[in-house]
Amino acid sequence: MIKAVFFDFYYTLAVWGQPLEDSLQKIADRYQFEIDWERYAAAVQNLFADASGTDPSTHTILETMNIIIESYCEFIRELGVEEHAEQMAWELLQAGHSLFAANVATLYDDVIPILQRLRDDGYKLAIVSNWDTPLDPLAERLGIAHYFDIIVASHDERVRSAKPDAHIFEYTLKAVGVSAEEAVHVGDTYEADIIGAQGVGIRPILIDRDEPHVDRWKETIRSLAELPELIKTF
Repeated sequence: MIKAVFFDFYYTLAVWGQPLEDSLQKIADRYQFEIDWERYAAAVQNLFADASGTDPSTHTILETMNIIIESYCEFIRELGVEEHAEQMAWELLQAGHSLFAANVATLYDDVIPILQRLRDDGYKLAIVSNWDTPLDPLAERLGIAHYFDIIVASHDERVRSAKPDAHIFEYTLKAVGVSAEEAVHVGDTYEADIIGAQGVGIRPILIDRDEPHVDRWKETIRSLAELPELIKTF
């Protein structure tokens, strides 16, 4: 019997509202430099690989932030910028990173109704997210923190584990007080969410709002509105 529902955060419950390209263009206009868009695609792949690839088991939050800042500086330089790259990197962070720009995060329309329904139905709820800063304050700003028994971020010094590593799931199971067989985990990333949850015996559900993972996982939903009925079949 399912007693708890775990959720990924980004692209599962919330989305960031300001595209990187828009922030970058504003900064480029302000500093009067031309963006080399032919180099942008490769540079942005390196940016997100570096910025999200920090291992919370070996880096503190402060060390992770330093790595992210350096990654943004290198990203700016890869676009051909020679002067003021570090300052521009800080501007990009202020425009888009959760530590500075919590106000640009928005919830999907289906989130609050489903969280309320699951709560009313008696399920315990948790967030399990690869997130490089504490996530509780952002959840509070979005008005959803009170729905959850616990909010677990990978870089929390009490956790220091990122999906698909087993420890972040095991930590959450213990905190919520359920066994792996009594929990489901909903997320949008196949390796982190599906493989990670499955590895500890939690039943994974893929949320595929835009169909990038067509036919990749049997238990796939397009909206959280489908979740309550699906859980009842387990």
